[in-house]
Amino acid sequence: MLRWCKSLIGRSLIAASLMVAAVPVYAQDATLPSATRFSAIRVDVGPLLARGLGPYAETVRAELQAALARNFADRVGGPGPALVVRVTGVSLNPYAGSETRFGGGNATNSDYLEGEALVVDRAGTVLLRHPQLSATNASAGGAWYDPASERRRVTYIAGHYAAWLRRGLGLD
Repeated sequence: MLRWCKSLIGRSLIAASLMVAAVPVYAQDATLPSATRFSAIRVDVGPLLARGLGPYAETVRAELQAALARNFADRVGGPGPALVVRVTGVSLNPYAGSETRFGGGNATNSDYLEGEALVVDRAGTVLLRHPQLSATNASAGGAWYDPASERRRVTYIAGHYAAWLRRGLGLD
């Protein structure tokens, strides 16, 4: 039995190493050459729309598109690949201002924006995949009772996400 397990493990390791060898060089978490320029930047909120977040998803798209345009302004134009940012999750804490609860800050006082950046060539091939999660303080939008607070929180976390994405792609 032990010999069979070792044989199975050995074959599994060989198969895994062959699969790893087949993975392209542009694998996840790689960085781009410092001179990289993008032909376009797009935000995909399809996963949010699939969850029925219609108008809210469109707000996230608009804020993130504007933040990416600002942060990558010097990197857009020409025949390069496209940068597509797919938003897979957004979580805004329903109560801001709980920094001192339980003796200090806590995770329930954070807003989150999760997604992945895809660098895609003209043929649609994904050249690079960079997952990213941004977390910001839920009080970033100002007073929780202000009706404009939620929009400001989305604006703030979109800007945070875009700035860290530029760094994460090695373009800073």
